[in-house]
Amino acid sequence: MATILIIEDDYSTAEEIIFELRQAGHEVAHFATGQPALAVIRDQPPDVIVVDRRLPDMEGLEIIESLRSDGIRVPALVLSAMSALDERVRGLRAGGDDYLSKPFALVELVARIEALLRRPINTEKTHLTAGPIDIDRLAGTATRSGRPLHLARRELDLLEYLIQRESQIVTRSMLLQDVWGYSFEPSSNVVDVHIGRLRRKIDAENEIPLIHSVRGQGYRFLTG
Repeated sequence: MATILIIEDDYSTAEEIIFELRQAGHEVAHFATGQPALAVIRDQPPDVIVVDRRLPDMEGLEIIESLRSDGIRVPALVLSAMSALDERVRGLRAGGDDYLSKPFALVELVARIEALLRRPINTEKTHLTAGPIDIDRLAGTATRSGRPLHLARRELDLLEYLIQRESQIVTRSMLLQDVWGYSFEPSSNVVDVHIGRLRRKIDAENEIPLIHSVRGQGYRFLTG
């Protein structure tokens, strides 16, 4: 059983989500505004948060940005009627791990939440190193040549996945299945958005790029 925190000001929508998640065996907390939810998350982070964007007291993305700036990496799924591509990209760049447009099917919402909960952890090594990149799995942090990389949880998972397959071509389908937990390909460029954001964070000016695009196939992580 996982703990899911819902931040949604539409009580009808919230009640439907809560019912479905409880039917699936999860524990659910609900807030209609952002500030009280932020205080609770900072005090005791849940396993996943579901955040509506248009809240009475703040923009939902501000909640995610605030958590990420505090180093709180709880997976976040954004809900919004703002379904245009640029809005979905904005949600992911703000630190969201997934973005679901309204109206949505409850069964898909539950499936996406449960995908966020699937985080296989390799306990054999607490550090993962490839070239200038070092990942501290216990702390959930990463550095490049000692420079801290302020990565969201999904970005860290993505970087770790690429490093574990250094020099190999990794397809978008592989990433969607193994990092996102999807058994289907969503009609969005979620992988490309996250790869682009990760590149901007790990490659500072004049540093050698580490993630390379392979035309028509996917990506490859190379350190030399």
